[in-house]
Amino acid sequence: MDSTSSHIDIKNFLPHRVPMLMVDTLLSIDNESVKTDFLITSDCIFVDDNVLSESGLIENAAQTCSAIVGKSYFDEEDVEGKNTKLVGFISGVKSFNIIKLPQLNETIVTTANLISRFDADGYSICALNCSIENAEIVLAECVMNLFIKEVE
Repeated sequence: MDSTSSHIDIKNFLPHRVPMLMVDTLLSIDNESVKTDFLITSDCIFVDDNVLSESGLIENAAQTCSAIVGKSYFDEEDVEGKNTKLVGFISGVKSFNIIKLPQLNETIVTTANLISRFDADGYSICALNCSIENAEIVLAECVMNLFIKEVE
């Protein structure tokens, strides 16, 4: 998986399913960065009063961030994500600054960059910074830690 990932369906690489899936498209990915988008629809469980909630922004950021480290567990040829299963969770949020909550029917673009990564036998611990934008206006920025483990 390189930076031209339009042929990769990110849903194949995340354990989340609707209604918890908070990314639609993998726009680009490499070993240190990832960019996704997500259209906020009325059936999203994190929409309240026609805006995406703070919890929705956090979940979108975490799912986007996990793709950077998660991709290293998959073979380059496995574009359907069938040979590996992962579990991951947020192990810490160092900061999360919300400037504006996005509205219903807006598309947010989330960009994450790897700060640090520690790999051990079958798991990774990483720190990432992340920015969520709409129409090139920054809506939120965060720094979070994730734990990602391969499940046998």
